[in-house]
Amino acid sequence: MKPWLLIALFAFATFSARADTVLITGSNRGLGFDLASQYAADGWTVIATSRTPGDDAALQDLGAKYDTVRIEALDVTDHAQIDALADKLRGTAIDILIDNAGVLGNPGMQRLGNLDFSIAQHLFETNTLGPLKIADAFLEHVEASKTKKVMNISSVVGSIALTGGNIYFYRASKTALNMLMRNLAKDTENRGIIVGMIHPGVVDTDMSAPFDIPKISVQDSATGVRDVIEWYTQETSGTFMQYTGEPMAW
Repeated sequence: MKPWLLIALFAFATFSARADTVLITGSNRGLGFDLASQYAADGWTVIATSRTPGDDAALQDLGAKYDTVRIEALDVTDHAQIDALADKLRGTAIDILIDNAGVLGNPGMQRLGNLDFSIAQHLFETNTLGPLKIADAFLEHVEASKTKKVMNISSVVGSIALTGGNIYFYRASKTALNMLMRNLAKDTENRGIIVGMIHPGVVDTDMSAPFDIPKISVQDSATGVRDVIEWYTQETSGTFMQYTGEPMAW
């Protein structure tokens, strides 16, 4: 074989082996797990986080199947743990950071006449403050990458224009998430960071089980979310999108 061909093949192999890196919170089930699975299948390096990964058999199986999957323990309400993981991953460029972990809370305790304010704090700590803390802690990792994207799984129920009432605390936690990420987009645009908020559809998971409404499969949602993430640019940073690629009303 000619030397130039060897060099070309080596260069191609090196380029092919170089994978982008995605960090996904709440990777143990539902949308987060399917996102991790799809990215891994496409050759990405996946940092998959879960509160208790040792108890998550499917996630462990995914890690065993792909040597590009790195599983880390992370509770998005534990700011010290977030900082510790960011320090542990110092020097690792993260092309896409996906804040997926979230909780619904008991819908029956979020209705007029039966509002349980004690659950509101946990919803905001998980759905709103957690993503902001993670974005802040991992901003240097994202900035060091080629893609520089901070993506957030939001929800149509966070839209003020489209609200249908009920589930007060969950709705408000997603509305607040959108505002925080809009702010983040403004504050980081001079650093090339691209921020997105995505409604993944009403996905057929445990979270949507209490609602008797049309749903989409987790696989279709994950595929759509990935397409929208790919679509986000600096010009569209800070916007709210559906998994279908259409803009969402605020």
